[in-house]
Amino acid sequence: MTPLRMALGGALLLAVALAPVSAPAQTPAQAPGQTQGPAPGQTQGTAPTAAGRWKTIDDKTGAPRSVVVIEEKGGVFEGRIERIFFRPDETDTDPVCSKCTDARKGHKTIGMTILTGLKRDGLGYAGGEILDPGNGKVYRAKMTLSADGATLVVRGFIGFSLFGRSQTWLRE
Repeated sequence: MTPLRMALGGALLLAVALAPVSAPAQTPAQAPGQTQGPAPGQTQGTAPTAAGRWKTIDDKTGAPRSVVVIEEKGGVFEGRIERIFFRPDETDTDPVCSKCTDARKGHKTIGMTILTGLKRDGLGYAGGEILDPGNGKVYRAKMTLSADGATLVVRGFIGFSLFGRSQTWLRE
């Protein structure tokens, strides 16, 4: 497997404290007077979003492989590789996408946009594409964000979603 192979592949704790009406509710981990903030990837009073930094995990080793930053631009989500976690046996620490067949061919992989065209529908994202810089192939893509915003299942596929691979990314 090349160093860039991007395989395509919570529990919610509710604590209720009885407190005087004038004081905010507290969880056991909160100090008096503090209120709990929003979940990762969301602001106060909004649903979580896929925008943010995500750690990808190698399917075979379970080790972190990269960090992908997902951003929303005009209602469309795209993601770029921010960092690659190289194994000790990998010597090319400034790789380029030599197998890409589009405009990204020969470009540095770090900083490369690999997710494009994804549109949000609740916790789901669809209609986009994902590039595997390890083999240069572009696949259709969809993503599903967990309700707590902590994990993102990214699926790349050809034709129907049934024929593809999924990977779970972890929010940083």
